[in-house]
Amino acid sequence: MVRSPPTSDSLALSVANNELDAADNNLQPFFILRKATLRKSSTKSSSYGKTKKKIDVQSSSPRTRTQELDHSNYEILRLKAFDLTWSKIDSAVKEVLRKININLFVDIHHWVCQSLSTVRSSCPSEVTKPYPIASNVICKRIPTALLFTRNVELIDDLLTFQYLKDYLQSNGCHVAYLSALHVSSKHGVGGCLRSLCRQLISEASDAFAVPLIASWYCEPENYHKPVVIIIDDMERCDGVVLADFVKMLSEWVMKIPFILVMGVATAIDAPGRLLSSIVLHNLLPCEFTLESPARRMDSLIEAILVKSNLGFFIGHKVAVFLRNHFFGHDGTITSFLKALKICCAKHFEGEPLSFLCPGMLLEDSEAFWSSKCETLTEVLKRHAIAFPSCWRWKTLEGFTDSLAQSLSELKSLHKRWSSVLLCLFEVGKVSKIQLLDIFCEAIDPTLCGQSDFDQQLQMLTTFDKISSKSGAKTCFTSEGLIPQVIQKVREIPSETLIHLLYEWSIHLEEMNEAGIQVRELYSKAKTTTIHDLGKENRMDNIHRYSTSSFMGEVTGSHNDQAAKLLVSMIRKLMIPIESVPFHEIVCFKDVAALKLALIGDPRRRIQCDLSKSDGLLRGVSSDRRANILSSFTHDTAIMYSLAQEYGELINLHDWYLSFKTKILNCSTTGKRKIPHSHLSEKSKAKSVENETTIQARFCKAVTELQITGLARMPSKRRPDFLQRIAFDL
Repeated sequence: MVRSPPTSDSLALSVANNELDAADNNLQPFFILRKATLRKSSTKSSSYGKTKKKIDVQSSSPRTRTQELDHSNYEILRLKAFDLTWSKIDSAVKEVLRKININLFVDIHHWVCQSLSTVRSSCPSEVTKPYPIASNVICKRIPTALLFTRNVELIDDLLTFQYLKDYLQSNGCHVAYLSALHVSSKHGVGGCLRSLCRQLISEASDAFAVPLIASWYCEPENYHKPVVIIIDDMERCDGVVLADFVKMLSEWVMKIPFILVMGVATAIDAPGRLLSSIVLHNLLPCEFTLESPARRMDSLIEAILVKSNLGFFIGHKVAVFLRNHFFGHDGTITSFLKALKICCAKHFEGEPLSFLCPGMLLEDSEAFWSSKCETLTEVLKRHAIAFPSCWRWKTLEGFTDSLAQSLSELKSLHKRWSSVLLCLFEVGKVSKIQLLDIFCEAIDPTLCGQSDFDQQLQMLTTFDKISSKSGAKTCFTSEGLIPQVIQKVREIPSETLIHLLYEWSIHLEEMNEAGIQVRELYSKAKTTTIHDLGKENRMDNIHRYSTSSFMGEVTGSHNDQAAKLLVSMIRKLMIPIESVPFHEIVCFKDVAALKLALIGDPRRRIQCDLSKSDGLLRGVSSDRRANILSSFTHDTAIMYSLAQEYGELINLHDWYLSFKTKILNCSTTGKRKIPHSHLSEKSKAKSVENETTIQARFCKAVTELQITGLARMPSKRRPDFLQRIAFDL
C-alpha cells in the first residue's frame, strides 16, 4: 500500500507536538527540578472549571444579586461619609494650629517692621545700585529671630513655619523658606542661593547669585518690603555652610534688608554651639517662643474630640491607648493625628451603619436620620438591634423612629457632656492637668455605675471645714482626676474663683438651669469680693487679721457652692457616650484593630491578603465556592494557595507542575469556546506562554514568598524541597 505524502496540516500537527514535548522536558536552570512526565489533568481541570463556573452563575438568585448591589451602594456611602468626616477633622486641626500661634505671628511681624526701619535708618543715602555696601561692622548685623519650638521632633513644627510664611507674605513681606536640607554640606551655599532665587524671583533663570536678587530688589514694586528668610531648624544645618551663608548675607544687608527667622529646638545656647563668635557677631538676635506641645495637644483635643460634633467619637479604651501611645513613643501630634485617622478609617470600614455619622454635622439631624433609616434593609436593621447597647429592642417594630430619636438624643447628650468637661478643664488648668487625661477619665462608661465614685462625690458635697481637719481629703484625691479637680475648686482664692465662674458661664451658655445658677453665683462672688476689698482698705493693720479670717469664711462659702454645683452638673449632665443606645454607629471602640494597625503583624497581614487576593482585586465572587482562580490572580497568591496543600516541606518539582497547571487553566478557562478545526483543537494544549516565562514567574513568586517570610529556600542537603515557615491562620 502506497503511503500518501504528508499534508500541510499533518506536518503542522507533528511540529506542534514535537515543540510541546520539548517544552515539557526542557526546564530552564532557575531551580534544579526533576524531569517528569507531563500531567494530563489540565484538560479535565479546565472542563471541570468551566462546568462549575456555569453552575455558580446559574445558582446565583436575583435576591443575592440585589443584596450584593445594596452592599456596594452602602460601601460607597460609607466612603463618602469618611471623606466628609475626615475633611472636617483635618480642617479643624489646621485651623487650631493656625490660630494657636496667631499672637506670636503678630509679634514677629511687628518685630520685622521695626527691624526694617532700623536697617533703613542706618542705610547710606547713596545706595542706588546693586552692589554690597558695608561701611562699618554695625551695618553688617542681620536682624535674627530665634524661634524656640520646645519640641525635639521637627515634624510637628513644619506646618507652623509654613503658616508663618503665609502670614508674613499676606502682610507685605518677601519670604523664602529654607529647610535644613538646603543648608547642608551636600548642596553648600550654592544650594541656599538657588532656592532663595527661585522663591523670590518669579522668572529666575538657571544662574543664581546675590547680585541678581539685588537687581530684582531695586525694582520699585519690591524695594520697600523686607526679605525674610525662614530656616526651620538651624541645629540640623551644617555649621560651615550656615556660617558662610550668614557671612554672605551680612555683606549685602544694607542693600537688601535680609531678616532671618531660625527655629531652635533645644536651648538658647544652640547658636553658640553651631556658629563661631565672629559669625554670631553678624547676627542681631531676638527671641520668640512657640506654644508648648502640651498646650497644642489640649487645643486639638478640645477642637476635634470635645467641643464640636464632627460625626466621629472614640471609646474609652481607644482613648487610653492613644494617650499611652502618644506619651510612650515619639510624643508628636503628627503621630497622634495619624492614629486618629486610622481609628476613623477602621470605623467607617467595619461599621455598616457608619454612613449615618454625617448627620451629626447638620442642624436638622433628626430629619436626615429619619430619611436614611426608612431606606435601611432588613439586614442592617437587625444588625442595629444586635448592638450591646440596644438590649431593650427585640423586634423591628418602630425601629426607624427609635433609631433617629436615639441618635438625636446622643447628639444633645454629647453637647452637655462636653460643656461639663470643659468646666472641669478650666479647673485643671490651675493644677496643670492636661485635657487628654481628664478626657480619658470622663469618657469612661463604667464611671457612672461605680458606687465608689458616687460615694466620693457625696463626700465632696458634704465636705466642710471639720472634715478637712480630720484628714478626709486624702481619702479620695488619689482615686481619680475628677475628685481632685472638685477639691481644687474649694482651695482656689477668690480672684481665681471669679475668673473660673466666668469661664463656666461661657461654656454653659446653652445649658439653661446650670447656666443660670453659675451666673448667679458669679454675681454674688464678684459683689462680695469687691465689698470686702473696699472694707479691707479702710481697716488698719490691727483689724486686718480678723478681716482676713472673715474673708476666708466668705470665700470658702462661695467655693463650697461652686464645688456643689460642679458635682451636680457631673451627676446630671456628664453621661459618657458609651452609655447611650446606638452609640456604636458613631463611636469607634475596637482597640485591638487599632493596635494591629499601629504596632502591626505584617506576616499575618500578608497571609490574609494573599488568601483573599481575588476578593481584593474583585476578580471573582466573594463566596468563592468553586475556588476558581481568575486570569489576573497574582502569581504569589497562586503559589501561596498551592502551598496550603503541603506540610512543612514542599517538593519544588511538584509545586512547579501544580503552578504550571494553574497558569494554563487560568489562561484557557477565561476564553470563550468557539468552533475550531481539527488543527486548532490539537494545538489547544500548547501553552499560551512559553515554558521559560512560566519558570520565570515561578521563580519570582517563590522569591517573594521568601522575602515576606513565608518560606525558606532549599538547603544543600535537600535541594529539591522548600520549607514552609508560616502555616494557616
